[in-house]
Amino acid sequence: MGKYATYPTEIERLKMISITDLKRMKILNPDSFISTSINWTNQSTNQNNGSISVSIKTEQNNGIITFDYTYRDVDKINYTALLITKPSNLGKGKIWFFVCPKTGRVCRKLHLINGYFVHRSANPNLMYEKQLESKKMREWSKMFGIMLNDEVYQQLYSKHFKTHYNGKPTKRYLKLMKLIGQKENTSIEDFERSFLM
Repeated sequence: MGKYATYPTEIERLKMISITDLKRMKILNPDSFISTSINWTNQSTNQNNGSISVSIKTEQNNGIITFDYTYRDVDKINYTALLITKPSNLGKGKIWFFVCPKTGRVCRKLHLINGYFVHRSANPNLMYEKQLESKKMREWSKMFGIMLNDEVYQQLYSKHFKTHYNGKPTKRYLKLMKLIGQKENTSIEDFERSFLM
């Protein structure tokens, strides 16, 4: 009798909490206490895809975040993770990080793995979507993915995007301009030719 196929879990499909999201929601500030809910939305249907309660208590340079939620409508889960700060490499201010409650890794994102928000290394079998693509698909994606990607223009014209810093073009700006150049120099004929190879 044959084996059942086992497919690795894709990191992109996991629920995730990031320091960036907490800052954007204005719930991660020094010397504060905030208790709120975090909701996930299904991008395709725009419907609520789950929520959890969090409490964040911080001092000037550290703090804790407490997670409180029901996992798979059965298990009531409540635990904390440490929050720490490190000086910015630009020499201005500090940057917040989680300390993974399972692995002890310092990180900016925690993923929901086996019912707990932890660093992705807590499950060594996780893979990124790109790692699961076939060799041919990766080649096509590299050659023609840019034709289907309009995010480069959205990033370029986003509200606070900086094209120059101290009179020099930023690395991000140069990278976007390279991608836009590739996009404009790739034709449908190139794409059709690749199918005949």
